Amino acid sequence: MSLSYVVTGGGRGIGRAVVQRLLGEEDTVVVVEHAPGALDWAGPRVVPVIGDAADEAVAARAADLAEEAGTLSGWVNNAAVFGDASVHSAPTAEVLALITANLGLAVVGCATAVRRYLASGTAGAIVNVTSHQARRAVPGSLPYSTAKAAVEGLTRALAVEYGRSGIRVNAVAPGSVATERYERFLAGQGTEAAGVEAEMARLHPLGRVATTAEIAAAVAYLLSPEASFVSGVTLPVDGGRSVLGLDPEARE
Repeated sequence: MSLSYVVTGGGRGIGRAVVQRLLGEEDTVVVVEHAPGALDWAGPRVVPVIGDAADEAVAARAADLAEEAGTLSGWVNNAAVFGDASVHSAPTAEVLALITANLGLAVVGCATAVRRYLASGTAGAIVNVTSHQARRAVPGSLPYSTAKAAVEGLTRALAVEYGRSGIRVNAVAPGSVATERYERFLAGQGTEAAGVEAEMARLHPLGRVATTAEIAAAVAYLLSPEASFVSGVTLPVDGGRSVLGLDPEARE
């Protein structure tokens, strides 16, 4: 029987690369995507679910469709919300809402996957996509960095809680990645774009930012039988950025 996967935020960027990597020869990937137009590229074995990945009903629908297509083997929580709020100027409720927006995406996805794996007796896997900012925050990312750090804690807790049931939970923490969002950012820099690219190369010991396919390869490995004894880890996929530890936005 073929396998099936669920990927949230799978329409663009890292998510799309993960979907394409997981399809293989016969498997099915259910993609939870907020924007319908983001899946115009999808083929017949990519099953769209349009909605908010933090909505339990939407996640349940994705799980249903995945189980109809094959054995639900992996769940990737890739969807994210980007927004900033400073504690000195924004209402506390706004800061908390932004943190919850990102953390909730992972909690709902993990909870849905765990319940389905337990019900079916499947030794399934979960991968949460976090960020190098979970460990090395940069200015202007307080809610995002806080949420991603919490997701890494969630990853470890779930690995311990459900390991005896054969459920593995891991995370990947990308550095900078050449997504559509990144390319739009560069395009907006005009004549400064070359300088920005040089700075990004300096931040990564490998001398460049990642491709989305490189992040997808790490996700696919953690979902695969080759990683059968890997659980509770956060794998940096950042070209050494977190080891070097340079901060382009450090404030005096």
